[in-house]
Amino acid sequence: MSDPAPLACLVRALARHAVRAPLGVAVSGGGDSVAALVLAVDALGPGGVRAVSVDHGLRVESASEVAGVRALCDRLGVAHTALRWAGPGSGNLQQAARRARLALIGEWALGAGVSTVVLAHSRDDQAETMLMRLARGSGVDGLSAMAEMRHAGGVAWLRPFLEVRREALRDVLRGRGIGWIEDPSNDDLRFQRVRARQVLAALAPLGIDAAGLGKTAARMRQAREVLEAQAQNAFAAGVRDDRGTWVIARAVMDLATETRERLFAHLVQGASGADHPPRREGLQRWIEAGRGPFAGCVLQADGQGLRLFREAHAVRGLVSPSDGLWDNRWQAEGPQAAQIMAMGRAGLAQLSAQARAGTHPHWREAGLGAAVLEGLPGIWQEGRLIAAPLAFWPQGWRLHARPVTAIASLGALSH
Repeated sequence: MSDPAPLACLVRALARHAVRAPLGVAVSGGGDSVAALVLAVDALGPGGVRAVSVDHGLRVESASEVAGVRALCDRLGVAHTALRWAGPGSGNLQQAARRARLALIGEWALGAGVSTVVLAHSRDDQAETMLMRLARGSGVDGLSAMAEMRHAGGVAWLRPFLEVRREALRDVLRGRGIGWIEDPSNDDLRFQRVRARQVLAALAPLGIDAAGLGKTAARMRQAREVLEAQAQNAFAAGVRDDRGTWVIARAVMDLATETRERLFAHLVQGASGADHPPRREGLQRWIEAGRGPFAGCVLQADGQGLRLFREAHAVRGLVSPSDGLWDNRWQAEGPQAAQIMAMGRAGLAQLSAQARAGTHPHWREAGLGAAVLEGLPGIWQEGRLIAAPLAFWPQGWRLHARPVTAIASLGALSH
């Protein structure tokens, strides 16, 4: 069977996900992303495409590479935006650059009215990622295929070329006489992906190639979908939302280990608003303990079950305008401009004083302990608590949290 044509893959993906123009394309200047740009113009015309590049500043050539992308966009008649990364912090350099690039592109897309951004990952990228995850001892989640469509940060990220060979994308450019940049880091053995690429080439004589690994990854993804469905069923049966915290039936602790861990990862990610699920090792220790803080959340006994809630320390000092989104979850409706902040000890002290004055019931009657309420939001103005809708003192205000399933689907567990 012949390999699928890159343009046909893109057109099918756009139709399958009902993508509307303008379509964003992340273009680094490398062969894959330049081919994605050219193919997007073929599919939608230059007016239906917006290109974006990030100057990561890690090499002296990066600025000129972005300028080269802009020149190509001018030739194609495509609007182009260049973004600049302020620079790396500590830790894994490639990982930091990748996360910063996606964050910058996501912000650009939201501001530019672009709902979908194409990432030019190929079948080879899929296979290299699988090898890297094998080296880390990943399970079903880590070894499952990249998703063709992923939603994060209010943006849809589309990978339409996951069945396409890297060389097939470059062939598109060769056929049109369009050049691309070869990043010297692609040959730098300090980077794990480069070593994985070399290992993949060495394994080819054994029949272990990108196509075969891609099929295995797809099967692992199917298995993951079944496991996630089980966790979703357990969520529906054993967890209830109580004012933005979760009351968990004791029966959940008797679930199969895989289902239980997925469920708790889902809850932690939803409660913390994190972009990624927590690391499995720490999650396992926390679940086994059955109590205490983890990843910005706290688990404690509550009646016949458990309660999971936001750790007050994790949201201390976090401020949002009353018409904004606090802690990536909470929204407020009220009569005036104010701020959303954690209740904290100061808020509970103010509520206690007002209860003594007889203006409203004591906050303890809300049925939530101090540790829980301290991490929940209240309405503040000039350092004074003016409303606590979650503790018998609404003052014309309402607070509601987005459902956990609206924040994050059951993502891949990190290993």
